[in-house]
Amino acid sequence: MHKSLIYIALFSLLITSCGKDQNPFLIQKQNIGNLTDSTQVKDLKLVFENDSVVNYIGNDEFTRNINSIDVYDKEGTPLLSMSPNQKADSTAVFSSVRILDPRYKTEKGISILSTFKDIQGAYEITKIDNLINSIVVSVDDINASFTIDKQELPSNLRFDRTLSFEASQIPDNAKIKYFFIHWN
Repeated sequence: MHKSLIYIALFSLLITSCGKDQNPFLIQKQNIGNLTDSTQVKDLKLVFENDSVVNYIGNDEFTRNINSIDVYDKEGTPLLSMSPNQKADSTAVFSSVRILDPRYKTEKGISILSTFKDIQGAYEITKIDNLINSIVVSVDDINASFTIDKQELPSNLRFDRTLSFEASQIPDNAKIKYFFIHWN
């Protein structure tokens, strides 16, 4: 009887200690796969050990503000483009991550291939900003922003920069141009 209790306890411990592997393409509020909001630049090679990490280093005055690190898979497909919160600092964390590969999806299935209707059906729209050539749809639930080109909008809404957009003015089939996750 005593041995069977020990075996049951060991078996239970084994079962509970076996966790699920992190989905490398799952987008959540504080992580994108194994990349988290506290991952430092110096740790990227560990997080993306099977992928290629490319750090842009500009040397002239015209590229001074470019501060991105791109990740490609082994086939050369772009996955992510990340902006550290500090330039030339290996201990910096990332302030924003641009999603480039459609395999990256939120828990509710939103990816770069989604439409405005998909976003609106999955999340509460927090804010819509009107820019020169695009609008930016913000979703605070996942720290995300989605850029939609104004070419996706009706022609009477494309040119007025003072217009405050309502979700009802954006066509359901408007495609996402850019998908960003923002971390502070």
